[in-house]
Amino acid sequence: MTTRALVLGGGGVAGIAWELGLLSGWAADGTDVRHADLVVGTSAGSVVGAQLRLDGDLQRLYERQLEPPVGEMKVEFDGVSTMAAFAGAMKGATGEQDARARLGGLALGIETVPEEQRRAIIAGRIGDPDWPAGRLVITAVDTADGEFLPFDATSGVRLLDAVAASCAVPGVWPPVTVDGRRLMDGGMRSVTNADLAADCDKVLVVTPTRGMPGGLLGPGLDRELEVLGEKGAEVHVVTADDASLAAFGSNVLDPATREPSARAGRAQAAATVEAVRAFWG
Repeated sequence: MTTRALVLGGGGVAGIAWELGLLSGWAADGTDVRHADLVVGTSAGSVVGAQLRLDGDLQRLYERQLEPPVGEMKVEFDGVSTMAAFAGAMKGATGEQDARARLGGLALGIETVPEEQRRAIIAGRIGDPDWPAGRLVITAVDTADGEFLPFDATSGVRLLDAVAASCAVPGVWPPVTVDGRRLMDGGMRSVTNADLAADCDKVLVVTPTRGMPGGLLGPGLDRELEVLGEKGAEVHVVTADDASLAAFGSNVLDPATREPSARAGRAQAAATVEAVRAFWG
């Protein structure tokens, strides 16, 4: 039997909205990818993955993105300056894990909102439920040593904590404490971590962007696709089109981007559904 994986990448508040717009648009046109054998979620994708497994009503999840954001918080975020700060922190790193640990040091050294306040924001998106029955993997990284941590229902970690950790962008949001460890965004290894789906026959990667090139923090999407190909998996990748990127604006963490990003994803669904239907079967 063919096994299928849905990989959901990071991209901030805008990325959550875009992914829900895209997935709901496909479902409305008869291609529903919610019931993948495996869902892998990183950062924004961890929120969407949890929502799909817990709720599954894609139209309702999409419509929520069109409503005024409640319980969200606007933060100043500039991608260019953030990448410059990351580059400075990683200078002299001896390898990928060491580079991630250096970003962990950056995350621990910057004052942000209190951890519980950030956890409450994530709870406003997914609640504080038990892990769902469907196979779900949420990614995070240990700030202390850069260890990559894929969490699932067997890990003994609350789903809320796993998702909050996966969304903890260094320098923007506080690391999340889990069993005494301070954890940060799973995107600090890769924006997609698609290689976690290497045991599946078909892998659909949905990600707002392809992320940073591999080699500094982790494999990067291109290398992940090579790994999947070496394992014999068929892969299809969908990234944001120009109209969607314009909807994201310059601050993907701004809740004001939710509605335009969701609508852009829904519009892009119409242009991509035939290829996805042919691939997904």
